[in-house]
Parts: sequence; C-alpha cells; structure tokens
Amino acid sequence: MKISVLRSVRAGWLPPARDLRDWASAALGRRAAGSELSVLLAGRARSRALNARYRGRDHATNVLSFPVAPGAASPGLLGELVICPQVLRQEARAQRKSARAHWAHMVVHGTLHLAGFDHQLPRDAQRMERREIRALRRLGIANPYRAAKAQRRPEH
Repeated sequence: MKISVLRSVRAGWLPPARDLRDWASAALGRRAAGSELSVLLAGRARSRALNARYRGRDHATNVLSFPVAPGAASPGLLGELVICPQVLRQEARAQRKSARAHWAHMVVHGTLHLAGFDHQLPRDAQRMERREIRALRRLGIANPYRAAKAQRRPEH
C-alpha cells in the first residue's frame, strides 16, 4: 500500500506515515496490495468546514473519508482521509486510551469507509465494528468498543 501524507497543521504527537500505512493496510487485509491512500492532517477550522459542507454538521470531527468515484483515473486510489489531530487527542483523553490506539482505530475506521463500509444501519454497524476489532487485534490494540461501552461511537 502506498500512502501520501499532507500536514496542514502543527500538532503535538503525530504518528509516522509507516504507522498510518500499517493501520490502513490492516483494515483492508489482502485488498491493501496495490492500493493508494491520501491522508490530510487538518486543523479544527478546516475539519469543521469540511464536515459542515459534506455532512451538514457544524463542528470539527475526528476523521472524514472521501472515497474516489468509481471509474476514477487511478485504479488503485481508494481516496482521502482528513484527520484532525486535535480532535483525536481530545477524544483519546476523554476515552482514557492512548493517542496511538485511538489514531489506529480512526485510521482503520476511515479506511473501511473508503472501502465501502458504513454504519448507518445496525446490521452494517455491527459488520463494520467486527472488521475494525479484527484489524485492531492484529495490530495488538484492544477492542475500542468494549473499552468504551459508555462512550460514543465514532460519529462519521
């Protein structure tokens, strides 16, 4: 899997690109071979503007997924993840988990969206959560849903 990372924000700790690639690859399994992903690390203002424009929600969010339209020029390109490090840091603290574990979860979650998974219907949410849990387990990361039963699910 090839990954390109654009940082448009200064932030505290940020995972290296190889971790982002490993997390996205874990989400896709064998489908990762030959695929490509773009990641934009954005500030709160940009995250909020994109979330408002594309989802109708006027607040910064953890991760947004923009899949490539079918038939796009680059066959291996999955799309782009827009990640707001400040929101991830705040959520990790609130959920009492490590920043690294939360980053991994959100990259896996966002990548699954790029691969066509969603959680609009309960059955689809369960399917997506099972996939996330398996990918995270392979990475040595605990089930984020068990650890935070009382916490909100990822909102996107």
